[in-house]
Formats: sequence, C-alpha cells, structure tokens
Amino acid sequence: MAKKRERIRHIQLSLDAARRPMGHGGWRPGAGRPRTRQGVSHEAREPIAGSVPQHVTLRIADGVTSLRKRKLVKLIRQSIAKAHKPDFRVAHFNVESNHLHLIIEAENNERRARGIKGLKVRIARRVNRALGRRGALFGDRYHTRALRTPREVRNAIRYVLNNAIHHGVAPSEREHTWIDPYSSAAWFDGWREQLEPDTWWKQELLAEPSPVARPTVWLLSVGWRKHGALGFDESPAGAR
Repeated sequence: MAKKRERIRHIQLSLDAARRPMGHGGWRPGAGRPRTRQGVSHEAREPIAGSVPQHVTLRIADGVTSLRKRKLVKLIRQSIAKAHKPDFRVAHFNVESNHLHLIIEAENNERRARGIKGLKVRIARRVNRALGRRGALFGDRYHTRALRTPREVRNAIRYVLNNAIHHGVAPSEREHTWIDPYSSAAWFDGWREQLEPDTWWKQELLAEPSPVARPTVWLLSVGWRKHGALGFDESPAGAR
C-alpha cells in the first residue's frame, strides 16, 4: 500500500518580513555607512569665544609612518606658516609620531573649523606627496580644549613645547638646554633661559622665519606670564 504523501506547510511571509535587513546597513548586504574605530565624539562642540585660546590635537590615520622626521616636519612647518588668517592663527605646535599638538586662536567655532580643515588639507597634500601615498592622512575628528585661565594656558604651552620630556625623548644629559626640534620651541619668546644656538640644528631653525603667528589674545600673549617663564627642562606631566 502506497504511503500517503505528507503535506508540506508553506508559510507565507509578508513583504516587510521578507525584506527585513539583517545586521549593519540597509537591505543590500554591505550597505550603509562603514563602521569606523571609536574616536572623538561627534556631539555638538561647545561655543568658544575668540578671546579664549585652544589646545587642538590632530590624530594621524592608522598605518602612516611616524611624522617625527626632519623632512616631514619641515613640510608641516611650511603648511602651518601658510594657514594663518585674520580669524585663525597657530601660536604653538609640536609634531609627534602619530598626532599633532596645536595651540590656536580662532574667532569662533566656525572659523576654527575652517582653519583646521584648511591646515589639514595643506599638510596632507605635502606629506602624502613626500611619502608617495594617497588617501586620508588624518584620522577622526580633532579634539579641542578651551584654555580659559592664565594657568591653563601656561600648562598647555608647557605640555606642547616640552612634550618630548613627557615621553622620554629628550636627551637627559642636555634637558636644561635642549628644545624639541619638531616643535615651535625655537620661536618661543617665553623661555626662562636664553636660547643658545649651540647645535647645528638650533642654528638652522633660528635662521628660518617663524612658522607660527604672534599671539594676539591677552591670555596667550600676556596673561600666562604671570605664573612665570617656562624652563627648558620643565616636565609637562599632569599638565592637561
């Protein structure tokens, strides 16, 4: 006797259920904005007045070689020198292996954003050409911190210019006369001691025109000095 055929139940899916996306993206596999590594928050930035200097950190994209090379820093100095505008100025900087520290003046948030964008484009164009690479040079959005008191400004200047001491890069036997050649220390007029051209690279830097702008706001030009001039060997630990 032939076996009875088993009935197969067909479940009818609604159109919405059949097309519901699974996972990240839209209906098409791989759709949607690509995931990125966690970085600086995209929350709205706090408005900062033009009279308040700012400490800005620009991160370099993953996989890019260290920027602390003489030829690359020279290109970055050239980019900074070309980036100054009446409403945006870089007063101090330091080039680290995978990020840049800047102390800037900007009329408002919009002018700061435009100034930083223009500076990043200038740096990326020069550095990418020198490295023979393409693509983004900078990573996530930049980080900025308002410096609202003379003490905060002095601490930030110390942190930026003496950052090599913080990271143990400065030669310990010469910390009392050494400055970071990959920063704007050679053009800083707030040192406690006289900056002597006692090395070939100091002589070379001092012979160049300053790539940074002279500060114009009170906190950055005068206010911070009430706490004393800066020493070559001052450690910036705990400055931020």
